[in-house]
Amino acid sequence: MGAVLPKKVSKLFCCLATVSLAAFAAGLGTALHGQMTNAPGLPQDPVNLGGPESVNSSTAAQLNSMDALNNDRKLAVGDSVSYRVIEEQKDPVFLTVKDSGELSIPLVGLYPVLGKTCKEVAMELRPLLQKDYFYKATVIVGLETQSTRSLGKVYIMGYVHAQGAIELPSNEALTVSKAVLLNGGLADFADKHHVKLIRKGPDGKNTTRNVDIDAIYKGKSTDDPVLQPGDTINVPEKLINI
Repeated sequence: MGAVLPKKVSKLFCCLATVSLAAFAAGLGTALHGQMTNAPGLPQDPVNLGGPESVNSSTAAQLNSMDALNNDRKLAVGDSVSYRVIEEQKDPVFLTVKDSGELSIPLVGLYPVLGKTCKEVAMELRPLLQKDYFYKATVIVGLETQSTRSLGKVYIMGYVHAQGAIELPSNEALTVSKAVLLNGGLADFADKHHVKLIRKGPDGKNTTRNVDIDAIYKGKSTDDPVLQPGDTINVPEKLINI
């Protein structure tokens, strides 16, 4: 007949056995998890490298209709845009307006966009893409960053507090009335009703347009032309000083 262990010793062995089994199970679980994590063909923990997130947060990725495209701000050299064709089911690509005023559009090549809005560009590209590549093309062009480069210079002369050239910003629609204010405003005896905007046309000939700055400042007129590179503003002297 075998020896009978005391109850206290028996309980101690049972506790030790339980702890050993728990530790063994935990170790086995850790080892299996490590093997499964490193096993080929199984998905690994996601690592954010910045690329997909920046693409998915682009303007082109968030828009699904050409009707919602920006139709206010005209594209300038150095602007960055996102571009995609929804039917292509690809992530947007990022393009920059070149010094030539063109974008390098996938499948299209170099395309002139300077002075056009994102919506205008998309509308022009759609029939080109549908002609050779798509039965239907929903073209999305979104402005990402605006260039801070100068588009050129405009010149102010006559009865203003500061005559001379000013840089024409690409990220703001600078109008005649704003340009006059930037140069210190109208001087005494200025004819604020007959400010002249002189612009050279494609044929090389100058055209002159009258701008009533006084009416613009008083909110009575919205006829405040947006300036283009090379424009000249001439503020004449009023004929009768009263």
